Amino acid sequence: MCFDLDSAPPIPVLRGAAVSHDDLVLEGRDGNRFAAFMATPDEPTGVGVAILPDVRGLYRFYEELALRFAERGYTAIAFDYFGRTAGVGKRGEDFDYREHTPETTVAGVQSDLAAVIAKLRETTSVVFTVGFCFGGRHSWLAAAEQDDLYGAVGFYGRPGPAQDGTPGPTQRASEIRAPILGLMGGADQAIPVEAVDEFDRALDEAGVEHEIVVYDGAPHSFFDRKQEEFADASEDAWKRTLDFIRRNARPR
Repeated sequence: MCFDLDSAPPIPVLRGAAVSHDDLVLEGRDGNRFAAFMATPDEPTGVGVAILPDVRGLYRFYEELALRFAERGYTAIAFDYFGRTAGVGKRGEDFDYREHTPETTVAGVQSDLAAVIAKLRETTSVVFTVGFCFGGRHSWLAAAEQDDLYGAVGFYGRPGPAQDGTPGPTQRASEIRAPILGLMGGADQAIPVEAVDEFDRALDEAGVEHEIVVYDGAPHSFFDRKQEEFADASEDAWKRTLDFIRRNARPR
């Protein structure tokens, strides 16, 4: 499963942190127009985060996540996948993303992500990707597709081939040009631990700097305030994400 519509990031709000936010419409390099949400700190660090949502696309969970990053000094943009088929307007809870998911492609997602990264680079010099589920996979693929990323974080992304045989991050490990962080559920019924281990080995063999963490007993989409049983895993995953960004944000 992915997050429920009433789920929220299990991250404490930093009271008193000054941030602003805007709804955006961006344009991909293929001319596609798509919705995005940008959160900007009043005291930026020069670091940007491109947030790749789960398979539902852009909704409240990821807007809140962008705000949590901004509270910590990182300019963040979360974006939607369905501009080509569903337009850029706000959607209700009855939006059926399943009708639109089959129309998404690696090329389309990465084209839109390139526009997000370009927007971030208007005000930041260092950019990371952070993705969840469907977005976790594409976050790792971005490390092979996008230029000059400083790192790619994936929460429970599928590392192997897609159902149609399209190569996944494991198969493209030799093309990856940025450090990788993987945060996985040990009890994820959709992603066997064997597939995670294969990804880890492929990154080793390719010489890619990486850290793959598997949380014993944690399911898919454990990073959710409603998943109180896995609060420790969520807290650790958030800490590792921030540490990964700080560690890899060194000037080149």
